[in-house]
Amino acid sequence: MSDLDETRLAAWAAANVPGFTGKVAVAKFPGGQSNPTYRVENESGNYVLRRKPFGTILPSAHAVEREYRLIAALHPAGFPVARPYALCEDRQVIGAPFYLMELVDGRTLWDGSLPGMAPAERTAIYEAIVDTLAALHRIEPESVGLSDYGKPGNYFARQVERWTRQYRASQTDDLPEVEALIAFLPRTVPPQTQVSIVHGDYRIDNMIFADDRPQVLAVLDWELSTLGDPLADFSYFLMNWVTEPEGRSGVKGLAGPHTGIPTIEAMVARYCAATGREGVPDLDWYFAYNLFRLTGIVQGIKKRMLDGNASSAQAASTVARLPGLAAAAWHFAQRAGA
Repeated sequence: MSDLDETRLAAWAAANVPGFTGKVAVAKFPGGQSNPTYRVENESGNYVLRRKPFGTILPSAHAVEREYRLIAALHPAGFPVARPYALCEDRQVIGAPFYLMELVDGRTLWDGSLPGMAPAERTAIYEAIVDTLAALHRIEPESVGLSDYGKPGNYFARQVERWTRQYRASQTDDLPEVEALIAFLPRTVPPQTQVSIVHGDYRIDNMIFADDRPQVLAVLDWELSTLGDPLADFSYFLMNWVTEPEGRSGVKGLAGPHTGIPTIEAMVARYCAATGREGVPDLDWYFAYNLFRLTGIVQGIKKRMLDGNASSAQAASTVARLPGLAAAAWHFAQRAGA
């Protein structure tokens, strides 16, 4: 039994989703998504439901309406996202706004080292990931009705300011590296030359691949999406090459012909060829920024843990990474000229 009113959900879906008929069986997907996600089975097929958390939340947080608007814009343009079926903004139906989309059958690849694959398979998977990102960044926001999906102006300048504010709001210690980053990053923001749709968390485990070929069938988890500098997504993806392989997306030290995982240089060349860029400058600056952002996120977890509002076992292991993240961010800032 799920925490949703299945009878009300079935009645709403029958009225709003073409072909939807009969009772539903609902099961929550495991994992820590900030927007709870469910598998919905029905005589007419299988669906995925994403809803806001129940209860009081910040006005702009957990914006499933934005997610729905985005996939409803991208799907007709041929970009690989799940087919959207219907959005419900009426809290009376299940207790929170939600939307229904297609359940995409395929495989999720959790480990960036792609254990058990042949080198050629690994190369093809990574090329599919970067080609899909390039395809996203080639879409003109205006052409899909998303010209007002984000704020104008320099994306990184806004983000540095935002994460500095977040860090200050949850600060518990004096970390010299973070203070140095807060001084360095705003002074040295690279110029923004393009505006594109930005995913915000583009990594290997946020997509579904075909079972039998190296093709991305659907990019998932668009809750951080906006309009911004495409290098935000691309540099975040390239962070995997400087992140230790711990069974997640990191592949530091693994790239090369012996594994088939492309080098960072090969990924940059392929992305630039697909997007018409001449090159990607200042990667060290972008790495410093990405690690600074992560430092801000982990600092928030530490504050919640100290306040008694975070599950301690997992939070404690995450928070233990804080000094290392700050040091790594400053290392890349120094390489960028700090």
